[in-house]
Amino acid sequence: MNKQELVASIATKANLSRKDAAAALEGYCETVIEALQAGGSVQLTGFGTFQVSKRAARKGRNPATGETIDIPAKTSGKFKAGKRLQFD
Repeated sequence: MNKQELVASIATKANLSRKDAAAALEGYCETVIEALQAGGSVQLTGFGTFQVSKRAARKGRNPATGETIDIPAKTSGKFKAGKRLQFD
C-alpha cells in the first residue's frame, strides 16, 4: 500500500474527503517527527511505539578494499510493534 492508497482508505473509513484525510495523515506524521526530535516517544496502545534510537560511533570495514573506516554516531526513529500488529 502506498501513501495515496492509505489516504483513500482513511478517507473511506473515517468518512472524510481525500483532501482532509491527506491533511490528517500529514499532520500525524509531522507530530510524530516533532515528538521524536524533542527526544520523546509516541505510544499508541495496542498498535505500537515510536521512539528514538541512538547508535554509538564504531569502526567498520570497506568490503571492497578492506580499509577500516569510522562510522559516526547516529540518532534515528524506531518503531516497536504492539500486540495488534503481531500476527501469529
